[in-house]
Order: sequence, then C-alpha cells, then structure tokens
Amino acid sequence: MFLHSVNLWNLAFYALMVFMATLGLWDVFFGFEENKCSMSYMFEYPEYQKIELPKKLAKRYPAYELYLYGEGSYAEEHKILPLTGIPVLFLPGNAGSYKQVRSVGSIALRKAEDIDFKYHFDFFSVNFNEELVALYGGSLQKQTKFVHECIKTILKLYKGQEFAPKSVAIIGHSMGGLVARALLTLKNFKQDLINLLITQATPHVAPVLPLDRFITDFYMTVNNYWILNARHINLTTLSVAGGFRDYQVRSGLTFLPKLSHHTSALSVVSSAVPKTWVSTDHLSIVWCKQLQLTTIRAFFDLIDADTKQITQNPKKKLSVLNHHFIRHPAKHFEENPAIISDLTGTSMWVPVKVSKWTYVAYNESDKIYFTFPLANHRKIYTHVYCQSTMLDTNSWIFGCINSTSMCRQGIDLSWKAELLPTIKSLTLRLQDYPSLSHLVVYVPSIHGSKFVVDCEFFKKETRTIQLPVTHLFSFGLSSRKVLLNTSGLFYNIELLNFGQIYQAFKINVVSKCSGVKEEITSIYKLHIPWSYEDSLTIAQVPSSTEISLKLHIAQPENESQVALLKMYTSSDCQYEVTVKTSFSQILGQVVRFHGGALPAYVTSSILLAYGGQLYSLFSTGHCLEYATMLDKQAKPYKVDPFVLMIKFLLGYKWFKELWDVLLLPELDAIVLTSQSMCFPLVSLILFLFGTCTAYWGGLLSSTSVRLLSSLWLALKRPPELPKDIKMISLDLPFLTIVLIIVSWTTCGAFAILLTYLYYVFKIVHLQASLATFKNSQTVNLKHSRRNEKKSNHHKDSTVHYLHLSANDAEDSLRMHNTVINLLTWIVLLSMPSLIYWLKNLRYYFKLSPDPCKPLAFILIPTMAILGNTHTVSIKSRQEASKVICHLGHG
Repeated sequence: MFLHSVNLWNLAFYALMVFMATLGLWDVFFGFEENKCSMSYMFEYPEYQKIELPKKLAKRYPAYELYLYGEGSYAEEHKILPLTGIPVLFLPGNAGSYKQVRSVGSIALRKAEDIDFKYHFDFFSVNFNEELVALYGGSLQKQTKFVHECIKTILKLYKGQEFAPKSVAIIGHSMGGLVARALLTLKNFKQDLINLLITQATPHVAPVLPLDRFITDFYMTVNNYWILNARHINLTTLSVAGGFRDYQVRSGLTFLPKLSHHTSALSVVSSAVPKTWVSTDHLSIVWCKQLQLTTIRAFFDLIDADTKQITQNPKKKLSVLNHHFIRHPAKHFEENPAIISDLTGTSMWVPVKVSKWTYVAYNESDKIYFTFPLANHRKIYTHVYCQSTMLDTNSWIFGCINSTSMCRQGIDLSWKAELLPTIKSLTLRLQDYPSLSHLVVYVPSIHGSKFVVDCEFFKKETRTIQLPVTHLFSFGLSSRKVLLNTSGLFYNIELLNFGQIYQAFKINVVSKCSGVKEEITSIYKLHIPWSYEDSLTIAQVPSSTEISLKLHIAQPENESQVALLKMYTSSDCQYEVTVKTSFSQILGQVVRFHGGALPAYVTSSILLAYGGQLYSLFSTGHCLEYATMLDKQAKPYKVDPFVLMIKFLLGYKWFKELWDVLLLPELDAIVLTSQSMCFPLVSLILFLFGTCTAYWGGLLSSTSVRLLSSLWLALKRPPELPKDIKMISLDLPFLTIVLIIVSWTTCGAFAILLTYLYYVFKIVHLQASLATFKNSQTVNLKHSRRNEKKSNHHKDSTVHYLHLSANDAEDSLRMHNTVINLLTWIVLLSMPSLIYWLKNLRYYFKLSPDPCKPLAFILIPTMAILGNTHTVSIKSRQEASKVICHLGHG
C-alpha cells in the first residue's frame, strides 16, 4: 500500500537519492588510504596501579578512578610511592578506556631505558567509566572537576623529591582534549598546573553531534574563555588530527582557533607530521607507532637538564613541537644550534661548475667537500635545489662566505633542509643569500652503504607550472593535464581555483622512464599553505598513481597563496599530471561536513507531510497516504526562506535575546557560516537527502507495524475495532502521570522510550483490529447481501457505525504511522542519554543533569492523547461546528 501511493518517477527519484547518499557514505567510511600505522607492542606485561584518592573525592566521584601505568620491574619499583619522574596525565575520550595509555607509556619506558633512566616519565591515566561524553554533555563539567583533583593528587605523589614537579603534561584523546582545555575555565584552577597540552583527534571547534544543550553550552564556555583570555593564556597546545581515515571526528574540527594573541598553539594533521606521514582513524591515533614515537621524542627534547622536568620556556616548547610535528630538518633538536660550522680535517675539496650534478657514494674512504661557485650561477638561475638519500642526522650542506675554492668555516644550511620519507632536500633562493660565494655539499666517509646526492640550479618559472582544476559540475567527464618534459628533480604545480571544502578531485600522475634498470622512487606532496594538512604519496616509477585532492580547512579570504603539488621526481623520467572532478568525493565532503544536520532535515520533511495530512483531513474528510503527502508537501522553498529570515533576524540584538530566553538552540546556518561551511546548494542537497530518508523511514515503520500486527494476530485472538471513540480514556491520565513521575525520578529518555513503546502498542492493536474487520467483512459478504432488504427496512445503526469505523481506522493509521516515524527519530536522538543512565545506574538512580526531561514533560501527554485519538473524533467535531454555523445562519 505504501509503495502503491508513490508514482514510478518519485520512486526512481528516491532510489537515485539513495544511490547518491551511498556514494557519499562510501567515500567517508571507505574512500581513504589503507591503515599504514604500525602497531605498538608492550615488551612486558602492562600493569595499572590504582592511585588511592581522598575519601571525600572518591565518594563525590564514585565512577571515576586514577591509575599509574607501568611494566615489569618499573611497575614493581613504583608500587612504593613517592615517584621520581616527570608526570604525564592521559585523558581518554568518548567511550575511551584508561588502558589506552599503554602505547605511549610503553614507548616512553623503552626510551628511558635507552638512556639508563637519566630521565623518565610517569604516565597516569583517568578512568572515566567509558562515558559517552561526545553524545551526552551532562558529565563534561564533572569530568573537568575530577581531572583538576587528579592533578593535585598526582603532584602530591612527588613531595619531598629533589626535582619535584610543579605541573603536569596532559595528553587528551578525543573529548579528553576538550576536558583538558576546560580546566582553565574552573574558578580555582591555576594555569601553571599544566606545562603542555597535546590533544589527539579532539573536536575543538564544535561538537560532532550537538545532541543536547549541555554539550553546546560546554563548548561555548570553553571556546569563549580561550578567545576572550587569549592574551593571558600561555599554555603551549598541540592538536593532532587523524586525517580522512578518522570519519568520527573530521580534521577541520580539531584545528585550534588562530588568535592574534595566542601564538603558542599548533594544529596539524597526522599525514603532515614528519616521520609519521600516515592518516590515522579515531582509535589508532592513540596506538599508531609512528605518531607515538614522534610524540615521545618531543617529550624527551622538552626536558630541562637543570630541573629534570619539562621546560617552562614557551619558546623552547614551540621550537620542539615545530621541529617534530611541523618541519623536521633531518637533524636532532638543538635549542641554540651552531650556525657556523668548522670545515676542517683531512678531506678532499672538489669544485663543481656544472648546473646539474649527481654523485653516487659507495664505500667512501675519504671525506669529500664538493664546492659550487655561485657567482656565475646567480646570473642565470634564481634557485638551487639539493637532495640526499643519506638520512643521517649530520650536517651535510654549507655556505661559504668570500672564499675562492675552499673555506675553513661555513654557514650550516642543513637546518633549512626538510626531511621526507626517502630523501632530505633543500631549496634556496639565491638572492636571499647574497653574501655566499660557494655552496658546499659534504659527503662523509662510509663503509658498506650507498647513497646518492643531487644538486641543480634552475629558474623558478621553469619549475612552477599552473594547473587550473576542473569545474565542480563537470562530474569527472572533462580533465586538465600538464606534461613535465624537462629532466628536473623538483617541480611545483600550482592548483588554481582550488580552496573550498566542497571541491574534490582525483589527480593521476603517470610516469614513463627510459633506460632505467634500478627501481626509482618519486614523492608527490600535496601542500596546503593555509593549514598543516599536507599529505605525501610515495610512488615507484614508472607507474600510474592516483591522489585524492580535497580539503579539511577552506582557504581563508585573505589568503593569497595557492595549494601546491610538490613533485620530487627523477631526471630519467617524464611525468603527466591529470586532474578531474570526483563527484563521489564531493558527495563525501557533503556527508563529512554536514551529515550531522541530516536529522533536522528529515524531521522537517516528516512534519511537512504530517501538516499536509491534517490539511487533507480537514478539507476533504479523508487522510491521504504519508508517501503522497511527502511528495506534495516536502518542498525546499517551504523551509529555506524561513531559515534565512531567522538567520537575518538573529543579527539583531533584541531578537537574539528573545531567542535565548525561549531556550532555542543556535541556528545551524549561523554555525556553518562561522565555520566557512555554507557552500552552494548544500541546503538543497541535504533537504533531498532528508526527504529521501523520511520516505524510506516511513516505509520501514509502516512495514514494521504491519509485521507486528500479524504477529499479534498469530499470538492472540482477533481484536475488534473500538466502538466507543473517546479522546481521553479513564486510564490515560493515570498512565501520563506515571510516565511523568518516571521521567522526573529516573531519566527523561527512558520515559520517552516507554511512551514510544506505548504508542506503538496502540497502533499495532489498531492495525490488527482493522485487518480482522476487513477479513470478517469479506467472509460475511454474501450473508450481508442476503439481509440487505431487512437491513434497509430496519436500519442497524451498529453496522453503519462499523462501516465508518473502518474508514476512520485507515485514516487514523495513516496519521499514526507518520507520528511513529517522527517519534522514532526523537527516540534515536535521545538514546545517548538513556545509554549513559543505564551504564551509571549502579552509581546514580536519577540522571542529572537530564537534557531530555523538558522534552519528556511535553512529549508524554502529547503522545498519550495522540495515541488515543482517531480521525472520526476530529471529523465529528468539524461536522458539529458546521451544523452550529448553519443553525446560527438560520
């Protein structure tokens, strides 16, 4: 019946919407690189020592605990407190376990063993009882206060030690990072208690799903505090995102706001982190070996040799984090690196006068300095590029001032280099170094290893190529390409007209090599100048390599630099670069950035259909099918103008104050605009997806009701249609009061679920009654015809009433099925609160705070009345009003 009420064109449209939504969902959940993270393993059995908290604290937070991580002999030794190391506190996120600390804790322990425990870190972890804080915000403030108490408890464990810490470092995963930032908003919290904050996959900008006002209020409090107090916050903060593999928290949400006064904050995607270069999913970011190694290297470089604790110098902290997480020069970190280096000792000096030079080093017995005079090259070329496959941490390239063929001292240019997976490279603009007379490349004496050093001088315009991306609506049918014919080692391809989050492309790089016997590696680096979200692709040439091109952060309005595809190539190969639009990835970006708003569009479509059913009931006396009304009433022009009008009015202070007084949530359109996420047609696409979801959801709910009614008829004797239609039955007020009491004393979401089940029961009962009545009418059809004359001579009012009840029952079912569809979404969105309450039932019988309680108080009586309402009661009142009006006119 449901499918019959929709014409074939509409059915084809809904099927097309499902196909498009599937493409978008596939891109979000599967359209990314494979997991290249190495698993981090424990060398000894991990142990979690529970730290005893003060009795008052344990009583106030019975569900929370504090643990110290250890392995083997370290765990045994530190069972006897106090401690002597450097404290680090790990905060798990949404549904996270305190045991997730083991990866970073184990790597730190191995690193401490390597240096004979000259320094070591003590890793603590908080057990938040795996609460769903990303979906229920009522416990975020409680977690924040508990962490404050934990920090004070941890510092007491070091009392009396020679180098006792005065602060802790915090690593926060997911919502744990937000809780750490919220510490600064507490009245009695001292900012000096935290010396460093590293967050992993933490949604700093906004909640992933703002399901209740406690989450949104918490975010507003934290972010407003950090913005308003930016001058006074000197906490060094690093936010690491997982990239496109993390479909739970998109990386755009993890970027800390760039404030003019708050310069001690860095945000980076894991694919751009040196020595990591991989995208991580939401869970693997805590155990990804490459990323955790980088984190621990940074921790040990942050230690102050005098205090044996993490340095208090903010400049050093930023320098260390930049060195390990932003740009690694292939050298060990030095706080004050020596700019001038001695170029002495027994070594050969070899002058090189050509513009392009390659040297293959193998079993070198002597040190060699290759010198490149710059005077003649400056007249022809603008830049010099050098690379080496020797990935040691020694200095390898220098600049000589006013020398002829050799120099005793040189400027160490190695600090300007950049480490890549297979090479370390350096590009210099010659006019930036007017005092240099020579460039010197150092080749050490080595035994048994082989490496290659290349250098070339070039003009910038010969290595910079512009490639405009294809139009958004080309749907991948057209493409643009460039051909790299010259034998260069390095190219910059400027990707013009690319800077919006709704753009998505596929880049295909085809390499063809001639006369190459050995395997050659090329590196393609997508560089985004306005955010640290670079990604690298390593290709064995000759080959055909596909690269996804899409953004986490849109290009700011005041940003003039363009996105680049940096190509580190082989001089023996030719490269062809092709770019074309990827429609599936565009849909993926829509889902990734706006999927959280879909329930709002679904419910608006259902409400429009329900309004249409009410109108048809009042105007014609009959209620049309849900699918028919959805097709007629669910139109974008009935929603978007209203949203735009509200958005405009919210710009006025008086209207905003009125909006807040009514406790209405922040308008999605305003949030999207503030995050530069309002792109063309997004509202229309989401409305179409919402209407499609509402359609298939209605089909599912009506089918479920029919199946349940069939099961009901199989288990119980056939019920009869109600003969006495009453809007308020005797048991209705009692049931309503009981459910409201349940909502008040336990959990609003629980009461909503009970109301939903009661409503479904009533509708299933009505469906079963209607099915029974129709069957009985078919069986007794002949008998009815035989008694037709008698029936007409002496009219049986009961039979006539049953006929009306059957029509009314069908109309009522159509209305009720629409309400069930709407109520299902309300129940689904309130589920996190219910799950949280059930999980903490042994600690708290009453959920506090309860975001669903106000909704439950409104929904319970409304659904109780609707569940007992039939369309005949509405029509009878409409007819009565017509009679009264007629008598009045008479």
